[in-house]
Amino acid sequence: MHTLQSAQALAILQFNLPFLRREHQTTKKILAAIPEDKASYRPNPVAKTAFDLAAHIAGAENMFLSGVGSSAFDFGLAARPESVKTIADVLHWYTELFEKNYDRLSKASGESLAQAIDFRGAMQMPSIFFLTLAISHSAHHRGQLSVYLRPMGAKVPSIYGESYDDENVGGSDRRSL
Repeated sequence: MHTLQSAQALAILQFNLPFLRREHQTTKKILAAIPEDKASYRPNPVAKTAFDLAAHIAGAENMFLSGVGSSAFDFGLAARPESVKTIADVLHWYTELFEKNYDRLSKASGESLAQAIDFRGAMQMPSIFFLTLAISHSAHHRGQLSVYLRPMGAKVPSIYGESYDDENVGGSDRRSL
């Protein structure tokens, strides 16, 4: 198991909070790009639908964040509430939970961030390390979801740079993006 000093854990948090906020905004752009009438799209029968993948991103990210600075994860956050029936509902749910988690994280102590927590018996790490896992997990599934967009007839928003579909690309050769 990894050990971490409180000051180190707090430094990791302060370094990553702006990154977490930017990643959240990017994920929201991808979720918002899903056309409501195409939310049942899946590229393969074994793949999740766009709606299910969006809900998984929202729930899992907030479940991971619930453990950062806490003694345990709130696994209930990963489950989509029954009231979440549309992409707009997913966005609202995702944003509302994220803001609560972000506010709590902004005030977390170094001691709580350095405290080791268990993830389903598979790994035990200082809780701050799960912040990186939350970001990586969401980015992974966000990438999957971005590949769904064009076959659904939607535009792919910029993620880490311009997208072919960005209107501000100007005179550049859009085929190279």
